Amino acid sequence: MNATLPTGQDLLDAIDALRVERDAVILAHYYQEPEIQDLADFVGDSLELARRARDAQQQVILFCGVHFMAETAKILNPTRTVIVPDLDAGCSLAEACPPDELAAWRAAHPDHLVVTYINSTAATKALSDIICTSSNAARVVASLPEDRPLLFAPDRNLGAWVQRETGRAMDVWPGTCIVHETFSEKALLGLKLDHPDALVVAHPECEPHLLAHADFVGSTSKLLRFTQASPATTFIVATEPGILHQMRKARPEATYLELPGVGDSCSSCNACPYMRLNTLEKVYLALRDGAPEVDLPEALRLQALVPIERMLALG
Repeated sequence: MNATLPTGQDLLDAIDALRVERDAVILAHYYQEPEIQDLADFVGDSLELARRARDAQQQVILFCGVHFMAETAKILNPTRTVIVPDLDAGCSLAEACPPDELAAWRAAHPDHLVVTYINSTAATKALSDIICTSSNAARVVASLPEDRPLLFAPDRNLGAWVQRETGRAMDVWPGTCIVHETFSEKALLGLKLDHPDALVVAHPECEPHLLAHADFVGSTSKLLRFTQASPATTFIVATEPGILHQMRKARPEATYLELPGVGDSCSSCNACPYMRLNTLEKVYLALRDGAPEVDLPEALRLQALVPIERMLALG
């Protein structure tokens, strides 16, 4: 079947034709390959994409990201058909916090509120009091009653950063992102030595010792806005390198240095293996076949909707 697939410009034209024929909107995360970002109707971070999915008027949402993002789209917009290029595009953070283990943790702390990072399965979200993203995690935590103790899952690094930002004590689940936990502090110091005028921008999923060197910490969308507004012309970027495509499009005159992982000889080794399972060919096939489709039992969808809507209500 693959031998009959269109290629090159014919492939892009075929995707555009199917997008119209299927009445589809293509949403893509910043960590997708540049060619997928360029054909998407909207590119953003998890919070921005959740809002776009909720408000989509098209009959089909093709979500180019990872599985939990497509689940969130279905939770927020259940009458739309949600499809993905590859069902195997998962997330190490989502896998790190199975719902049965979160349920047991919550049962052991019955007086605690549960704040769960959006990088989690629908079943895990359904056990939570409120969801957050890296864009709004500190604001979400700050909005909760000060007399209630908190559990934060599943990212320990984001949780630690939120505690520093808010001064709020929390019990934190020990999950990590396989990309952000591996960035090399030694490589970062070497880049700073070679580029003394460079600013370090980092995602809060990075390890605390690496964030200590950052000039700015934020979600992918906030990192993008910072590099656009900053007078600096060189940036060391400590997050998945897909975001550099948008940075270079916004300010092509600036220099963006990818940060390698420990023991990596190439900076691109820190590309998320799950995000990169999606390809243009799979985008075409998903639109052509209307599959793979992401669907959820209605009872689970409604349970998971409650903590997501609490987050979105914060603005």
